[in-house]
Amino acid sequence: MALDTSAESPVPVRTVLQLVGGWIGKLGRVWVEGQIAELAVRGSTVFLTLRDPVAAVSARVICSRQVFDAAQPPPADGARVVIFARPDFNANRGSFALTALEIRAVGVGELLARLERLRRELTSEGLFSAERKRPIPFLPGVIGLICGRDSAAQRDVQQNAGRRWPAVRFRVEQVAVQGSYAAGEVIDALHRLDADPEVDVIVIARGGGSLEDLLPFSDESLVRAVAACRTPVVSAIGHEQDTPLLDYVADVRASTPTDAAKRVVPDVAEQVALITQLRGRARRSMTGWLDRETAWLAGMKSRPALADPVREIERQAERVDALLQRSRMSLTASLARASDDVTHTRARLLALSPASTLRRGYAIVQHHDDGVVRGAAEVKPGELLTIRFAEDQLTVQASTARAGDDGAQGDRADDDSGGG
Repeated sequence: MALDTSAESPVPVRTVLQLVGGWIGKLGRVWVEGQIAELAVRGSTVFLTLRDPVAAVSARVICSRQVFDAAQPPPADGARVVIFARPDFNANRGSFALTALEIRAVGVGELLARLERLRRELTSEGLFSAERKRPIPFLPGVIGLICGRDSAAQRDVQQNAGRRWPAVRFRVEQVAVQGSYAAGEVIDALHRLDADPEVDVIVIARGGGSLEDLLPFSDESLVRAVAACRTPVVSAIGHEQDTPLLDYVADVRASTPTDAAKRVVPDVAEQVALITQLRGRARRSMTGWLDRETAWLAGMKSRPALADPVREIERQAERVDALLQRSRMSLTASLARASDDVTHTRARLLALSPASTLRRGYAIVQHHDDGVVRGAAEVKPGELLTIRFAEDQLTVQASTARAGDDGAQGDRADDDSGGG
């Protein structure tokens, strides 16, 4: 029911507080879950501060000693509890509190079931996927370390890392690693280290403990803060069997703080041995290569062309002389054969030439136009004919007698002789 008020007609404080108390009283009895942040026993009354496990809010709880002692096991600072309470508002003091009527400790099985539901929810969002995990640097310049105050986990990480790499540097953030304020302090330290440009990797380390002790490292807000971190994060919480949700979202999970030191920095002795091994391999490889090249060079130098260049030139000169001699002999033989062929051809031509026939006593009768007379029928009466002999010739005039006339043949012969 709203109040009808104004600046001219205000209501007194007691009225407002009474109305607030009435509204809160209408809420009725409720079951409330939270984590005990503070616990104080004063006589027959127990005062608790119940903190929300996710949000940074808390409420004051008042209960009788009888209700507190009835809880099994007895609640302790940092324990998760479920309280059946009645909301009360003290109008005289203007304060709100929960009056506990029953307190129950949250069992391990229930905690595990809630953590499993949260794990499945965060997995479905992709916060635990391997694709988003970042590799840690080989040799970080500065390591951010989030750990408890003067804790064994801090000594394990620093001492083991120092033995592996003496020049390693740390920036340590000491926070509460157990209780209701642990998750918030770890988140604040994580933000400070992530904002430092010199920090190359962040290690969150804590020793072993019960499931309730390690609950801050399964806090949803811490898991989301690690997922949003730009710097690679290494989770080193508890022992090998402890698996808070921080292990799933971290870029690297270490089984123990000592294992985290081994994963974050290399071992200088191993690196020196590796360098020595690599130098030996490089030396052997280079020596082998030089030996092969030296052998190749020696083989090239032992070749006759390089061992005695003048001798190779002389050998090539001898080869040229031999080839020249062979070419000359071949050319001489070819010329001789060609000369013989010419001589034979000339003899054949001379044997077949008309001059040879004439020298054997024959004569050639030719017309005036140098045509050869092949028969008496070709000769016209009175035609001038040329008779060629081997050494000279003469000109005669053909008679009127015809070839085939036996009586005339002697006459023509006489005429021929006389004409000559």
